[in-house]
Amino acid sequence: MANGFIDKARITVRAGNGGNGAVAFHREKYVAAGGPDGGDGGDGGSIILRADSRLLSLYDFRIMRHYEAQNGQGGMGSQCDGRKGEDLVLELPLGTQLYERTEEGEALFADLSDPDALVPLARGGRGGKGNEHFKSSTMRAPRFAQKGEPGEERSFRLELKILADAGLLGLPNAGKSTFLSRVSAARPKIAD
Repeated sequence: MANGFIDKARITVRAGNGGNGAVAFHREKYVAAGGPDGGDGGDGGSIILRADSRLLSLYDFRIMRHYEAQNGQGGMGSQCDGRKGEDLVLELPLGTQLYERTEEGEALFADLSDPDALVPLARGGRGGKGNEHFKSSTMRAPRFAQKGEPGEERSFRLELKILADAGLLGLPNAGKSTFLSRVSAARPKIAD
């Protein structure tokens, strides 16, 4: 983090797409009509923000601006469901404000003022259903499955609020406590 202090950045995030459901049929040596057994697709990974009090700058987000979560895996035969995509956790400095950029303009999305606060940023797409979900008494061998939903894609402007400690220097009895009590809500002890 010694590379410089950056207090503004722009990022684009995309959650993972859901996996497609599978079209498969049960095949076994002595089973004449096994029926449909396509598994469901896995859900796409989401993008989550975490406030980290150890970070001091948005320098890393100035370099890397696009973030994508993992896609869900497609379903398989034998009623095997696809694996869910891994969530992507982005760590931002404490005191970062996120403004969502849309066609209408910018609006405050989140204010990371609590340490270790988790904020969902983009939701992953839901996985599609396999053909085993569509069988019925009238449709015994469905040859279609549901496609996975796309993940959310959003753009944000990051802005880091700067916190500073201030101190007053001066000789004894110079009026430091009196000055502090007049310009702030502090209640210091004031000597005679």
